[in-house]
Amino acid sequence: MGRHPSSAEQSGSVPLARLALLALLGSVLVPLLAAGLRSVLWALVGIGGLALAAVGVWWTLAHTGTLRVLGLVLSVAAPLTVLCLYGASGMLGPAVLSLALWVLAVASARLALAPPGAVAERVAAPRAAWIVMNPRSGGGKVARFGLVEKARAAGARVVLLDGRQDVAALARQAVAEGADLLAVAGGDGTQALVAEVAARHDVPFAVIPAGTRNHFALDLGLDRDDPATALQVLTDGVELRVDLGFAADRVFVNNASFGTYASVVADPAYRDAKLHTTLRTLPGLLTGEAAPVLRIRAGPARVGALQALLVSNNPYLRAVDSAHPGRRERLDSGQLGVLGVRVANAAQAARLVRGDRSGSVMRLRADEVVVDADSADIPVGIDGEHVVLPTPVVCRTAPGALRVRVPRHRPGRPVTGASADWRRVARLAGLSRPRRRATAAGGPARDRSADSGG
Repeated sequence: MGRHPSSAEQSGSVPLARLALLALLGSVLVPLLAAGLRSVLWALVGIGGLALAAVGVWWTLAHTGTLRVLGLVLSVAAPLTVLCLYGASGMLGPAVLSLALWVLAVASARLALAPPGAVAERVAAPRAAWIVMNPRSGGGKVARFGLVEKARAAGARVVLLDGRQDVAALARQAVAEGADLLAVAGGDGTQALVAEVAARHDVPFAVIPAGTRNHFALDLGLDRDDPATALQVLTDGVELRVDLGFAADRVFVNNASFGTYASVVADPAYRDAKLHTTLRTLPGLLTGEAAPVLRIRAGPARVGALQALLVSNNPYLRAVDSAHPGRRERLDSGQLGVLGVRVANAAQAARLVRGDRSGSVMRLRADEVVVDADSADIPVGIDGEHVVLPTPVVCRTAPGALRVRVPRHRPGRPVTGASADWRRVARLAGLSRPRRRATAAGGPARDRSADSGG
């Protein structure tokens, strides 16, 4: 169960809420003061440029030959033309300032409405820590940062992977031999394998961000640029309870992707030539006979004709695509995040500039998601690792299943936030009062939106 913010938390959020409203007002006033009512026309020009750029990106990804070349030109020329028009008319400066104020407004609003984070508890240092390290991950971060020597100096037992071992079996053996902390210095896929063993045996788990992206480490607040700082967990750590996601019987700490991205990852050439492989395979996956068509059931929601689907272990604040989904507001909400996309033509691609209101983007939160397709099995990218699962695939969450140890002083603390609900922001800033409805007995009732989690 979530707790209500304390008075201290609320008082700290009030200035952020007021800053958000001031920045929002500024983002509207700046173009009005610079161009009057003509600013509406310039706004439409900007939106039109973005729509044309979206069409260009669609042609580049979904087609080959002449249309791909035209798409590439359009995706570059459209925004450049808008910038030139803004510059020639003296609107470039006001437009940039207005955009910066809008970004500030949204960021402040999200922080003001951020739910309380997971509670970290001080714990004793582990006596028999076990760390598996992948020397190839992240371009050789294990060797570059001297992780083996530093971990062993702190008393940990280190196992180096050579590509042939069964990582989960190694972790189970470590638990059987008395390990009281399981840790991974490697990519998210390896982390998921060891995290499953740690959760099953109720043994603390730690992340040493030595992989390429390490989204899980990012959301835990770890410093991905210096993975050696995460080794402080061996001497001065705190413990969090976080959720785990499951796709069928496979654990994921970040997300499971279905559809286009999962099919691209399945190509053997993807590891060595990501961009070339993506451009080569996407046209067939988006518009050809190989285009995946997914259906999902998430609670009462039924959605079909999806080309791409991302099911995440806790919802993301912002999702750009399956490969770069952004950040999660928290890791202990007890819910899955669901992002679905369907873009079948250039017109739908142009409407993507409207975001969630475009009709092509679907966002949900659910405890369980059932993914189905017109085939007996489908490719799935589980934390970036390719697997094939029989349909339907049931995705679920295990709230608080994983005990995670992190350094007490984390170089990068998690950034939390909620959707920018401007009505709630205004109430928090003291500019409006909660609406009250009469109950059946005639008494006041709480405003539902005041108690929602955003």
